[in-house]
Amino acid sequence: MKPAPSRLAMVPFVSVAHMMEIVNGIGPAQVMTELADYIEADFRRWESFDKTPRVAAHSSDGVIELMPTSDGENYGFKYVNGHPKNMREGYQTVTAFGVLSNVNNGYPILLTEMTVLTALRTAATSALAAKHLAPKDARTMAMIGNGAQCEFQALAFRALLGIDEVRLYDVDGKATEKAARNLAGSGLRVVSCASKEEAVTGAEIVTTCTADKQNATILTDNMVGAGVHINAIGGDCPGKTELHRDILLRSSIFVEYPPQTRIEGEIQQLDPDHPVTELWEVMTGRAPGRRSASEITLFDSVGFAIEDFSALRYIRDQLERTGAYIELDMLADPDDPRDLFGMVRRAG
Repeated sequence: MKPAPSRLAMVPFVSVAHMMEIVNGIGPAQVMTELADYIEADFRRWESFDKTPRVAAHSSDGVIELMPTSDGENYGFKYVNGHPKNMREGYQTVTAFGVLSNVNNGYPILLTEMTVLTALRTAATSALAAKHLAPKDARTMAMIGNGAQCEFQALAFRALLGIDEVRLYDVDGKATEKAARNLAGSGLRVVSCASKEEAVTGAEIVTTCTADKQNATILTDNMVGAGVHINAIGGDCPGKTELHRDILLRSSIFVEYPPQTRIEGEIQQLDPDHPVTELWEVMTGRAPGRRSASEITLFDSVGFAIEDFSALRYIRDQLERTGAYIELDMLADPDDPRDLFGMVRRAG
């Protein structure tokens, strides 16, 4: 009889089905609210983390990235791809999975899907940044780009900021129809717009989230008035931007991690020493956020590993709460650590 795996061989695994069980059991808005708390807690201890720009393998079709970080107690990484052409071929544009490990012994303590989780943490981060940067009492958001991230963004902004109107626009009308259908009954007033100019009319917050891997001009300078907060999340790799350069020159720019954002974000269009403020500095009071009602604030978000680390921590903390996981026999654990071959042979 083959020997049963030891307890040390087992690693909790959260599948896509488990993730959906967690989200639906707690509620999407509540999950993103709780995730935002985890992200803010980690941003407030920003200096305790190892930080490095993500490791990216670019091709003509897209990008595959590894996003690692550690706080000295746990180590986490995410594997994520971005392939804009995928939708035409029946695949997702973005997929991801992640691992959280114990630094003391190197053993994984969580393996999880992160396609759904990345959408949740991205929206939570966007809304969290807007809490510190958007105009007070903002109630209307334009959402330009109505793909997979759209509804998460809208729900997160409603939950964290009290947004009550979302104005939708996408070059693909079917995407807007999908988003409006999914947001029905959410408590948001949903306005489907025929142009991006119509979408930004009256919006205090403008979110851009498009997928094409190119230097695009989703927002032109004349579309952005005084006092607006821009949440630019679509540009996330070299050669991919969404905003006209003149908008950047008029804005106070806030970023996650400058060495990564200067390569991948909207600010790749600017001089390497153009001044930016790191979001963690705003959260800890080291730097001001919005300073006036007329100021244009821009969160140039590309996604950073600490946000994923926060998300991994959050999901691990939900395992006992929800029971939504299985255990995988993932780590070889021979009785004698020196006798790995003997373990293999005895199982034959």
